[in-house]
Amino acid sequence: MTERFRPAWREGSGPIPRYVVQPTERLLRIEAASGLALVLAAGLAVLWANVDAASYRDVWETRILLDFSVVTLDKAVGAWVNDALMVLFFFLVGMEIKRELTHGELADRRQAVLPVVGALGGMIAPALIFTAVTAGGDGGRGWGIPVATDIAFALGVLALLGGRIPSGLKVFLLALAVVDDIGGIFIIAVFYTDEIAPGWLATAGGLVVLLTVMNRVGVRAVPAYVIVGAAFWFATFQSGVHATIAGVILGLLTPVGSLYDPERVPDAMRARLAAFEAAAVEADPHARDLATAEAMRELEEYAREALSPLERI
Repeated sequence: MTERFRPAWREGSGPIPRYVVQPTERLLRIEAASGLALVLAAGLAVLWANVDAASYRDVWETRILLDFSVVTLDKAVGAWVNDALMVLFFFLVGMEIKRELTHGELADRRQAVLPVVGALGGMIAPALIFTAVTAGGDGGRGWGIPVATDIAFALGVLALLGGRIPSGLKVFLLALAVVDDIGGIFIIAVFYTDEIAPGWLATAGGLVVLLTVMNRVGVRAVPAYVIVGAAFWFATFQSGVHATIAGVILGLLTPVGSLYDPERVPDAMRARLAAFEAAAVEADPHARDLATAEAMRELEEYAREALSPLERI
């Protein structure tokens, strides 16, 4: 029976798992790795932009076309980063905030108020200063620029410091990032968006309702959320509203409760194994193999559903 359950491919001794996959996984377990990668990329970008600004600009303006027959997406590289990759970043941020709001340092609503007030002050004060300096000038309409906070770099620098900074500071910045992003998106939608597509916006709203219902009725399958979430992102993308709001909303809507009580799972697994061993003694080999497969499926479900979808993702 033990020969049937081989280790995962990424744990094997082949050249790709050994020299590519496993070192990459070890690197990703280091908390400072993400911050180091971000700082390194920023440094290379600054160097490139100063050495050959034309080629740097050309890369960001390169068009990437995705044709799915039903829909066609044709955007520059910069737009794909801002409207797709940054959605994943804010999806992770949204999930982290959801966890802190339910089980972490922001569970106390009085503590949650501080980053909200900080984010609002960080938007209003720069906008007022900018407006006072540029009042009546050609740049007056750019008051929305200093409102935005580059939270990715702030978190990257914190990641470089690892465990040497309090976790409360990280949580504060994450919460500030979400509020700041929502405020920035609202400002862009109201003051800077040339055209809003009401139909697509209504579709996005309907999909949010669907995701909420899925959460309330206990849908556990991650692929179901991926499909509906992708449709929600596309509808938001097409509506004219900045698509990063989709990442925040999807993160906040990710289920945070586990199906099984984690403290009772070990006892349930031991009981299931004992029942399997007792039944397997008198079973013929074929029936024993079927029982083994069924027991493994149940044990995998216990282990998987002891974690919430938010924790698994």
